[in-house]
Amino acid sequence: MRAKASSSTSRRWPTGSALPRHAAGRGDPGTRVRSRAHPCRRAEPIESLEAGRHSDPVRLAAIDPKTPNSGEPGSASAEPFGLIALGAREGELWRKWRGVQHEIRMESELLALCRASPGDCPSAPARRFLAMIETARTRQGRARLGEINRAINLSIRPMSDLAQYGVVDLWSSPLATLAAGAGDCEDYAIAKYVALREAGLGNEDLRLLIVRDTKLREDHAVVAARLDGRWLVLDNRRLVLLEDMQLKQYAPMFEIDDEGVKRLVLSDTYRSSSRMAPDATRAVSEDAAPGAH
Repeated sequence: MRAKASSSTSRRWPTGSALPRHAAGRGDPGTRVRSRAHPCRRAEPIESLEAGRHSDPVRLAAIDPKTPNSGEPGSASAEPFGLIALGAREGELWRKWRGVQHEIRMESELLALCRASPGDCPSAPARRFLAMIETARTRQGRARLGEINRAINLSIRPMSDLAQYGVVDLWSSPLATLAAGAGDCEDYAIAKYVALREAGLGNEDLRLLIVRDTKLREDHAVVAARLDGRWLVLDNRRLVLLEDMQLKQYAPMFEIDDEGVKRLVLSDTYRSSSRMAPDATRAVSEDAAPGAH
C-alpha cells in the first residue's frame, strides 16, 4: 500500500478474463519487502509515509501490543480496537479508495443485471460473487460473516502486485480479483467489504482497516464487522473470526468505509492533542471530505 500517483483505466464488462483494475501507479520496489507468503509486506510503515506529508498535531495510532486499549475481548466499542476515528487529510489513500470505489460502482451495475437475469449474465466472476453473497444471505450473525470470510479466502491465491502485475501496488475491485484468481491483502479485504455490503450489512457496522503487524513488521489490510456491539475481524490469514482486541499484534492506522478514509487514534492521544492545539479537531474535520485540501 505504497503512496503513489493514480492512473485511470478503461472499462469493459468481464466475461471471465481479468477485469481492469484501478492502478495506483508505480513505486520503488526497493522500499517494500515482498513474498508470496506475505503479499502485503512493507519495510516502511504507511503511517510514516502519510505523517511525513503533513505536520498535523494529532498523531497516528501507534499501539504497543503489550499496552491495554480502552477495551478487552468481549467489550463493546464504537470503533474497532476501541479507538477514535478522525477524518484523514487528502492523500494517496483517498485517491486509491476513490479509484476502487469507481470500479465498485461500475461492477454494481453488472451485479444488478446478473441478479435480475442470471441467464443473461455475461460474467463468470459476477456469477461466482453473487453465489457467495446469496449463500451468506441464508445465514445469520457470525455464520454470515464467517461464510464470506471463508469463501473469499478460498477463492483467491495470495500474490503480491509486483509478482502478478509488475508494479508495487494496485487496488483491485472484487470482480477483477476473482477474475485474476489472485491478489494481496487489500484485494481480499475490498472483496469482503463489498460482499458484506451486498449481503445486508450497513455502513455503520463495517470497516476496511489498514493495520501495522508489529510481529511481522508489515502493513496489512483486513475487514472489521460489528456484531452485537463487538468487532469481528475478517482476515485472509485465517478462516476463524477473531475479535479485534484478541489481535494484539495489529496496530490500526486507518479505517475506510463509504464515507472515506479516517485515521485511528488513541483516545488519550486525541485528548492530549486537543489540549495542545484547540483547533486540531476542526482542521482534521475539514480535511475529511473528498476534494478538500
